[in-house]
Amino acid sequence: MKDVKLIMTVEQMKDRDAWLRLRTLGIGGSDAGIIAGLNRWKSPFQLWLEKTGQEEPKELENNEYIYWGRVLESAVAQRFMEETGKQVRKQGMLQNKTYPWMLANVDRMIVGEDAGLECKTTNSFAGKEWDGDTLPDAYYVQCHHYMMVTGTSRWYIACLIGGNHYVQKTIERNEEDIRALFALEQKFWIENVQQNKMPPVDGSTDCRTALQQRFSQTNGDAVTPLSEKVAQLVTELQAFKDGEKKTKEQIKKLENQICVALGSYEIGELPDGHKISWKTQAGRTTMDSKKLKEELPDVYKKYSKIGKPIRVLRV
Repeated sequence: MKDVKLIMTVEQMKDRDAWLRLRTLGIGGSDAGIIAGLNRWKSPFQLWLEKTGQEEPKELENNEYIYWGRVLESAVAQRFMEETGKQVRKQGMLQNKTYPWMLANVDRMIVGEDAGLECKTTNSFAGKEWDGDTLPDAYYVQCHHYMMVTGTSRWYIACLIGGNHYVQKTIERNEEDIRALFALEQKFWIENVQQNKMPPVDGSTDCRTALQQRFSQTNGDAVTPLSEKVAQLVTELQAFKDGEKKTKEQIKKLENQICVALGSYEIGELPDGHKISWKTQAGRTTMDSKKLKEELPDVYKKYSKIGKPIRVLRV
C-alpha cells in the first residue's frame, strides 16, 4: 500500500464525531454503493446533501443492525482467522495520496498478504443474497473501492447470517470494474460535491424525503414559470398514473372473478396443485376520531399527534 497514508488511527476512530466529520472529506467504501445506485437505504441525492454540508449525515447509532454489526465485527474477523489460518490487523482510516478524496475505513488488513477483509452481519431473510458464489452488489462495489484506494489485489468478505451461519468469499481485483467505479466516484466528487451540482433525482423514498427537507421553505402561492421539458415530465407522469389506475382496476376485476369461483369455499386447489385462499379475517378496530373530538375534546387533544408538514405534489 504505497500510495496511501493513515489519516486516523484505530484509537482516534473511537471518537465517533471526529470520525463522522472526516468521512465528509471524501468518498468511503459504503459511499461507493450509494453512488453506483446499489444502496437500498440511501440515494445519491441524500449522499450529496450530506457531503456538501447541506444536511447532517444520517445518525445510525440507534439502529440495531448497525450496532450489532459493529459489536460482532471482531467475532466475524476471529472466525475468518480460524477458518483460513490467516492473521488480520486493524488499520484505521486510509487516504489515497494521488486522489485525496478516496478514503478507506477498512475493517481489517491481512498480515503478510496484499489483501484486506470486510466483515458483515445480516439477518436470515437476506441469506439468499449470499448463496453459492454470490454476494450483494453493493458489497462487491465496496470491496473494489477498498482495492482501488489501497492498490491491493484481493479482498475477502466474511458474513455472519442470522447469528449462526458463517460464509466467506474471495473477491479478486477487476481492473475494468475499478475503472468504471473510479469514473463514477470522481464525477460525483468533482461535479456534485466540489462544484455543488445537484445530482439526478431517482424514484426512491429516501430521495423524496431529501427533497422535502431541501425545499421545505416555500414561496407560498407565488407561481413560477415551467419549461416545455417539465410539461413533458407532467405528461409522462399522467400517462403512468392512468396506466396504473387501469392496472389496479384490472387486478380487482381478476380478483373478483376468482372470488366468484371460490364462492363459499375459503380454499381452492388449481390443477397443478397450487392452493389459493379467500379467508375470513377479524374486523379491524377503528377509532371515530370526529365523534371523540366532539364528545371528549380534552382526551382527543391529549392523545392527538400532529405530524411534520410535508409538501404534496399534484399535477
